[in-house]
Amino acid sequence: MKPIIFCDFDGTITNSDNIVQIMENFGPQEAEELKKKILGQQITIKEGVRQLFSLLSTEKKEEIISFVLENAEIRNGFSQFVSYTKEHQIPLYIVSGGIDFFLYPVLEPYGPFEKVYCNEADFSGDSIHIHYPHQCDEQCTSQGCGCCKPSVIRKQSNEESYNIVIGDSITDLEAAKMADAVLARDFLIKKCEEENIPFKPFNDFYDCIEYIEGLLVTKS
Repeated sequence: MKPIIFCDFDGTITNSDNIVQIMENFGPQEAEELKKKILGQQITIKEGVRQLFSLLSTEKKEEIISFVLENAEIRNGFSQFVSYTKEHQIPLYIVSGGIDFFLYPVLEPYGPFEKVYCNEADFSGDSIHIHYPHQCDEQCTSQGCGCCKPSVIRKQSNEESYNIVIGDSITDLEAAKMADAVLARDFLIKKCEEENIPFKPFNDFYDCIEYIEGLLVTKS
């Protein structure tokens, strides 16, 4: 068994969802309706995120970065969790539907990681345009993920891998369906219960360390 961890960023590493926070503070009224459509799976995550950021002026870039750095609280135990994975040589991939321009500054003090997968922002126009460099492969059943977590898992794992997914929201659901173990919180718990996906709830990354420690003992 070779554990590999695929961890979400917004609402998982951070205590709150940064995209939601950005839209609540900088977005117009339309942003709330778009958020409901994304969570209700009425539109794809890819299209929803693109539409959300198209509502924001590129002139807000530095203001948004400052806002996120000031308000993004890191979940308890994350620094220790990163150290634990390095000590035990467990690959830790950050796989996020978040956007590079605010994600990298928040993560910078805690890296380096095995790799960070996320979406990219283009500020060359009047409004923020989102690019998706990690789109769905031919095996993805959704084809609308944006940053496709199942495709990343297929790319980075093999038959000997024991894939652990850590997440909190709708963006983690498809990855949870194919994981060997799921550590879930918030909305992902509800979706896992609805779709009968086995999961372990967590509150902080000390819980994650405890679970993986037990897993290594059990599987050794």
